[in-house]
Amino acid sequence: MGGMGPAPKPEGARRRRNATVAMTSLPPEGRKGRAPRWPLSDDVVLIARRDLAQRKADELELALLEPDLKGRAKVAAEKKADAAREAALILTKQVEAQQEIEGELWRDLWKTPQAVMWQQLSWTREVAQYVRWKSRAETGDLDAAKEARQLGDRLGLTPLAMLRLRWTIADADEGKAASRKRSAAGVRRQRPDDPRFTLHAVE
Repeated sequence: MGGMGPAPKPEGARRRRNATVAMTSLPPEGRKGRAPRWPLSDDVVLIARRDLAQRKADELELALLEPDLKGRAKVAAEKKADAAREAALILTKQVEAQQEIEGELWRDLWKTPQAVMWQQLSWTREVAQYVRWKSRAETGDLDAAKEARQLGDRLGLTPLAMLRLRWTIADADEGKAASRKRSAAGVRRQRPDDPRFTLHAVE
């Protein structure tokens, strides 16, 4: 019959066109506790480059001691030795700087709100890989900077990346309310005979 169609769905069953995707709220105060144990070994590539550069510098230093080395040949050998010493020193400083940056950045990242999710998802090694690339970038490696950017997006370290992961940082007031709620729950779990419950202010 004309004009007849399926019965309308109940109000509660109708699909809301403006329905929003559920977001995971992260605590604004960040993750509590110590950072996990660093899971990666030393940067073997950078350390190998340093060791090779130092070996070359040592060999050129020994070559300068040859008694037959004179004139222009000696000047050229001295320039090579100077360049080798400089290369070895730069790589040594890079190794030291990278290790320092890795330690500091690792500790700082595990205090962020995103770290709460990393811990739940067991992303420890993924975070460590980001730290490794980021530390290389901060010591002058441009290719490492690109890798760090990509890993940072996967870890939710930018606003757009957080949106893609459906993560949001709770407002400070919400975070305080949640903290008070957790504290109140902790008080209720205390034993009734806890002496702290018998203390009162003296007027």
